[in-house]
Amino acid sequence: MAEKQKPEHGYTEDSIRSLDWKEHIRTRPGMYIGKLGDGSAKDDGIYVLLKEVIDNCIDEFVMGYGKTIEVSIEDGHVDVRDFGRGIPLGKVVECVSKINTGGKYDSKAFQKSVGLNGVGTKAVNALSSGFRVQAIRDGRTKVAEFSAGNLLKEEREKACDEKNGTRISFAPDASIFRNYRYNHEYVETMLWNYVFLNRGLTIHYNGKSFFSENGLKDLLQRNLSDETLYPLIHLRGDDIEIAFTHSTGYGEDYYSFVNGQHTTQGGTHQAAFREAIVKTVREFYKKEFDASDVRTSIVAAISVRVQEPVFESQTKTKLGSLTREPNGVQIRTWINDFVKTELDNFLHKYPETAKALEQKILQSERERKEIAGIKKLANERARKANLHNRKLRDCRVHLNSRHIDRQESTLFITEGDSASGSITKSRDVNTQAVFSLKGKPLNCYGLTKKVVYENEEFNLLVNALNIEEGMEELRYNKIVISTDADVDGMHIRLLLLTFFLQFYPELVKNGHVYILQTPLFRVRNKKETRYCYSEQERVRAIEALSPKPEITRFKGLGEISPDEFAHFIGKNIRLEPVMLGQEETIHQLLDYYMGKNTPDRQEFIITNLRIEKDEVKKTEEIEA
Repeated sequence: MAEKQKPEHGYTEDSIRSLDWKEHIRTRPGMYIGKLGDGSAKDDGIYVLLKEVIDNCIDEFVMGYGKTIEVSIEDGHVDVRDFGRGIPLGKVVECVSKINTGGKYDSKAFQKSVGLNGVGTKAVNALSSGFRVQAIRDGRTKVAEFSAGNLLKEEREKACDEKNGTRISFAPDASIFRNYRYNHEYVETMLWNYVFLNRGLTIHYNGKSFFSENGLKDLLQRNLSDETLYPLIHLRGDDIEIAFTHSTGYGEDYYSFVNGQHTTQGGTHQAAFREAIVKTVREFYKKEFDASDVRTSIVAAISVRVQEPVFESQTKTKLGSLTREPNGVQIRTWINDFVKTELDNFLHKYPETAKALEQKILQSERERKEIAGIKKLANERARKANLHNRKLRDCRVHLNSRHIDRQESTLFITEGDSASGSITKSRDVNTQAVFSLKGKPLNCYGLTKKVVYENEEFNLLVNALNIEEGMEELRYNKIVISTDADVDGMHIRLLLLTFFLQFYPELVKNGHVYILQTPLFRVRNKKETRYCYSEQERVRAIEALSPKPEITRFKGLGEISPDEFAHFIGKNIRLEPVMLGQEETIHQLLDYYMGKNTPDRQEFIITNLRIEKDEVKKTEEIEA
């Protein structure tokens, strides 16, 4: 029998390719900065670029050099100036364009630094259309300019009368970060976190100043969205700081940091902290409280510094380290010991706080027992439904997996069969799931968590998200409310947001909830089609495609065909993040929109009421 001919794949010496540093970063940016994005999500790449530059300024501050950092962002162009020691002038080009170049590798002082790996500013340089670095040291300065990592200009050293430090300016490459824009609220939150974690540091940003006297205590006070039941507990130790209280809301809300990095996905330090609070509380009250009763409604923050931390990704959002230092004490043991000693002492010292904490735990216990029977029946119902959940068209990749694309996992919540049908047919089955609502969900404002288990639709949604026991196993990174842009659609949005804000506020606070923006109009001629998201875009499209464009107004998502829908939920998807302002609590916000029809709200409706009328030129052709 003749031997089968093996296929020729052309695997020769010519098949082997070596990438230089900037080419590798530009080809695989996700390895260095996580996902790209357009700036609508707080973990998008453009914020990582900003963070990498500021991290170096923070390291200088930690070493005792430069108490001020100046940041400005205008039209997508970023400028960061610190007043540290400045990059040594002979190494300016090397430090921003050669991988694994830095001064932190052999220094014990930098063992708990932020930017250790020598990649940060190089990634910024490679992913920027324009990048400029200026170092100032002892009356001398040097400037270098780059584009996409390529050196354009290297100036000679010259005399200078500016203060020591480093200035880096860059503009993210628009060919990589499509349609990007910096969300100033996200930037301000990042800068606040820097000053909360580095007492004595001042950051100036676009005319605003950021400074904190009380560290994590200030952080929690700024981020509290519900009333608290007792004054904040704030404890500091060697390389560790914690603060927490209990609020009137539901869920658990944590802000955790390692060496100044905001570990948004937690890690070993956060897990140890959660465990330590439960253990200490049980021992203090000499009662075996259920862990969920202790932690329900907690709002807490923890910041630790560890030597040579191991993170689970380049973007440092989750700590994987098991020890405080190489071959040192376990992180779990260290945090447990600290909390056990300091929190126990605090509760003995402040009996009023101890009493308020106990009352809150007992209240959570009563509520849990009250709904235990309902919960059991609901979970059984959900388990049966999950075997064949007709409401959920699931995807293959989930956030709680180790898949490389887990950050892209998205759940679209739609109204009605027609809208969910269009999205289902046009979605990416790997990363996009669809949950279909039967109609308007229940208005749960003012109701207890009992409703989560009594209402079948909400119960199935919670099970689809996998958040009943906490946020650690959340299955989707983005929860996208996808409703029509009419009055009914807006009402459904409000009802869903009421549900999330009342019972699972951490979903909103952690930037998981979005509103899908879909086009209001389609304007086309025989050569070109444009989708318009506003009246202004429609007018511009009509002018560009004249003389006789065909105009279609989309009254609902169900009117958009699956072929067209694919454009709106693909790489050019437009998402509006749901964010909480600092001025109001969740309770105040929900009371205003979902409570009784107060005179304030009546006035708001009258003031903002608009009557839409279509003004269409005679030359325009309307599709029915």
